[in-house]
Amino acid sequence: MRTLVTGGAGFIGNHLVNKLLEIGHEVVVVDNFRRGNKLDKETLYSIELIEGDVRDENTVMRASERCDLIFHFAAVLGVDIVADNPVETMDTEVFGMRNVAKAAIKNGAEKVIYASTSGVYGKSAIEEAVREDFNVSPKSSYAIAKRYNEIYLASLFEEKNLQSISLRFFNVYGPKQDVRMVIPRFFSQAMTNKPITVYGSGEQTRDFTYIDDVIEATIKLAENAAGSNIYNISNEYEYCIKDVAEIVLKITDSESEIT
Repeated sequence: MRTLVTGGAGFIGNHLVNKLLEIGHEVVVVDNFRRGNKLDKETLYSIELIEGDVRDENTVMRASERCDLIFHFAAVLGVDIVADNPVETMDTEVFGMRNVAKAAIKNGAEKVIYASTSGVYGKSAIEEAVREDFNVSPKSSYAIAKRYNEIYLASLFEEKNLQSISLRFFNVYGPKQDVRMVIPRFFSQAMTNKPITVYGSGEQTRDFTYIDDVIEATIKLAENAAGSNIYNISNEYEYCIKDVAEIVLKITDSESEIT
């Protein structure tokens, strides 16, 4: 099976690419490498790699030729980056999805699997457990654009019979993640015996989801889900941030203090 992964050099994307190769897919990756390249050398020799931006229609159209599946994971990421670049964030999401969907339809792809976000729920995802049928209330340009694309994909199934899956990821963590994210930041601080910085009271809770579980769920849904649907990809347990810091201290046997 020939498969396109946009954003395949990123944190989640590179783990997905490796798993797809492991199960026998022929993989094409499109990435602009603005946030670096997390693909290892062995993987680079095993894929077709196209450096380009999903906002460029010709790039996406060419990359998706003969592809059965398209995993659209390219995005502008990072709270600070999104806040400082709301127009680019929306532009990448909306025009990127338009190009992916257009290419999928023209080139006969079976399904688009889209990386959405738990941010579409707004504060609800922080304050309570949420189901896919809960009301959404996106607050950032990133989350608003993600919700728009979910609706757009649903409409394309009705109008063009393009199957799609929108995956609302919750606090994914794991190897190769940006050190600015909470868990790798805690580990980096602990392993150098620097103070572990916890913002606020530390009592705020999150359901952290390990990358291997995310990839397993993504692959299973890509193989089995039909139609156009939305799925939460999350852990059933929640942890307060201060407890996460304590766990990191125990794992690393660090002398760091929690501040």
